Amino acid sequence: MTFSKPLDLKTARILVSNDDGIHAPGLHALERIARALSEDVWVVAPEAEQSAASHSLTISRPLRIRHVSDRRYAIDGSPTDCVLLGIEQILRERKPDLVLSGVNRGDNTGEDVTYSGTVAGAMEAVLLGRRGIALSQDFADGHPVKWATAEHFGPDVIRKLVSIPWPNDVLMNLNFPDMVVESVRGVRAAPQGRRQLGYRLDERTDPRGRPYVWIGSSRQNPFFEGDNDIVLVRGGYVTVTPLFLDLTHAATLKRVTEALK
Repeated sequence: MTFSKPLDLKTARILVSNDDGIHAPGLHALERIARALSEDVWVVAPEAEQSAASHSLTISRPLRIRHVSDRRYAIDGSPTDCVLLGIEQILRERKPDLVLSGVNRGDNTGEDVTYSGTVAGAMEAVLLGRRGIALSQDFADGHPVKWATAEHFGPDVIRKLVSIPWPNDVLMNLNFPDMVVESVRGVRAAPQGRRQLGYRLDERTDPRGRPYVWIGSSRQNPFFEGDNDIVLVRGGYVTVTPLFLDLTHAATLKRVTEALK
């Protein structure tokens, strides 16, 4: 299956979710982006922050759905839970045509996509046969998040993306630079980059004398310079990266096949 026909956003039903929680300012920004595209907008988001939840699914306990207000629901689970229940439960009578996940507080470039609950929300949409787009806004610690940048560029980029054919196992990953609207250099399609990671493990002791470890990320430079999502976002561009859900490495599969003969 391929989404070969352009999506008419004026009549489209849009489901909005995130991983920062139902009260996150990025979710409100994404609601405004969605309402600039369609009047039929629904929100299903986690009760609490679920950053770095990745594509986790809650199967060890029941999930509760809270009706927050008109067309707005909160789930006491992961971003994947939210999109699943949004599509298959809350909107089961008429499922959404498009799922938007974000706007995340912080970029989701490079290896971030493997940890990101924001990307996972769009991923779940694709697995359930819907178009999925993840949106993230880069920011610097100690400075206000420039949500206006995502709000300014988001609607036009989304319109262009849904006007082209998509394979059914591809999601779109959008990242907005930490710049005011007037300073953004443009919009670029970009491959996924990669950083050299070095995790900082902070060993501490709690008030009862029990040891614990707090994981902190210590990011270093990308492995290579070039037009990847990490480099371009840092350089002031909005980036669009199509992510493919089939993780099979075709060339190595051929070598393994030969080795097993």
